[in-house]
Amino acid sequence: MKSYILSAALLLGILTACSNTQDTTDMGKNETIENLKTRRAIRSYQSTVPDKELLEQVLEAGTYAPTGMGRQSPIIIAVTDKAVRDRLSRLNAAVMGSDNDPFYGAPAVLVVLADRSIPTYLYDGSLVMGNLMNAAHALGLGTCWIHRAKEVFDSEEGKALLKEWGIEGDYEGIGNCIIGYPAQEAPQPKPRKADYIHFVE
Repeated sequence: MKSYILSAALLLGILTACSNTQDTTDMGKNETIENLKTRRAIRSYQSTVPDKELLEQVLEAGTYAPTGMGRQSPIIIAVTDKAVRDRLSRLNAAVMGSDNDPFYGAPAVLVVLADRSIPTYLYDGSLVMGNLMNAAHALGLGTCWIHRAKEVFDSEEGKALLKEWGIEGDYEGIGNCIIGYPAQEAPQPKPRKADYIHFVE
């Protein structure tokens, strides 16, 4: 009986030690930090629109971005309709004087706009864009920040689109977060520049 108790205690000790070792190892690599470090801009997409459940998770994450005094100045327009997506692509390309698709074939775009009457609107909208891209990467989706949302939604056609969508107010386009299932491997990161971080101690 004593040998049985001793063997059980020894086994429990080994399992506990293994468990503690695993915990220590896991502490060295934080999942959130790794997600932030491994996200890349994706410029090639499959044609399939991401599952709505995945998009809803990404969108919800966007709404939790920090905003000045918690005023939540941005709004997000989730475009999955191909005709509207193509129209936005055409307007965006026109700003550059191009006929190419600036959305790199992505089947959906999350347009972030922010209320110009809020002093922090530009920063608020930028943080929303960051949340969208990082959340999408965590769920296996690809994204890329496409500029020129400001020019598009300051144009007469862009303003007409907002009116068509029932959006009222003085909103500025912050960015277009194109999103979809990647059709390419994520590119390797460039080395971080040597003087990126400065400590003042």
